[in-house]
Amino acid sequence: MTPEREGTLRRVAEMRTRYLTFCTENTFHPQNASALLRSAEAFGLQDVHAVENLCKFRPNTRIVRGTDQWLDLHRHASTAGALADLRRRGYRIVATTPHAGDRTPETLDVESGPLALVFGTEHAGISREVIEAADDFVRIPMCGFVESLNVSASAAVLLHVLTQRIRACGAQWRIGERERAELLFRWMMASVRDSERILSRFAENE
Repeated sequence: MTPEREGTLRRVAEMRTRYLTFCTENTFHPQNASALLRSAEAFGLQDVHAVENLCKFRPNTRIVRGTDQWLDLHRHASTAGALADLRRRGYRIVATTPHAGDRTPETLDVESGPLALVFGTEHAGISREVIEAADDFVRIPMCGFVESLNVSASAAVLLHVLTQRIRACGAQWRIGERERAELLFRWMMASVRDSERILSRFAENE
């Protein structure tokens, strides 16, 4: 591994966060699944959650272009299971919908603890189960005739604004030192061809 490559991995790991995550319910279109992962990676999220009780979360490899290898994707068989897992991890559930609540990306409380945004299906939106379980709601204000954005576009807008606000507000958003070291090791192993064999040969020579 070159020093430049190692430096890039360390720089990206320094910006990774688990303070913000998102969960998507039954994303049907592969292009939307791919765009969601690309946005998560671009804005520094480490974890993505996907509910798959109606359809599998299947990113298009040509669109996602390897960004999924840097993320931790958690698959859930039900919305209830996903919400329970997120709560165990200490997240507040924030439903994304244009129909409820008055929070916007600029006014949503980002200082009271970790947030999990929940995105619904491409056509029906979030489920009733999410609406009833949500701690808060967030919407993207529209100025035109359209009522809402595509799920992947919504995610990009929300993640851009919220990650900026989280990093500026003083919250403990960075991944812990030990977790960051483990993440770096995984990334380095994935970045070097035949890394397992190289380590085995090194151990034998020791």
